Amino acid sequence: MPHRVLDNPQNCRFELSIDADAVAAAYYRKEAGVLVLIHTEVPFEYSGAGFATKLANGLFAILRERQQKVAPRCVFMANYAVQHPEYSDLIC
Repeated sequence: MPHRVLDNPQNCRFELSIDADAVAAAYYRKEAGVLVLIHTEVPFEYSGAGFATKLANGLFAILRERQQKVAPRCVFMANYAVQHPEYSDLIC
């Protein structure tokens, strides 16, 4: 089953379910119409397995679909944005 990224606005985070008990998450806040990515978490036992990248892929695809401006303040997401210039028009 493919992993799917979902926006959970109640918890201000994008989520990628890893298994029944584990979730990778990218936390955000909204500032003047811009989504500010502030922190990315992957459970320790899954670190290095590519889940943060899968989360970023799905998250940026959602933002592209919404044409949502984003300010990646989280180091991981900022590096992802630099490595994926196809999203440069969304970056603030």
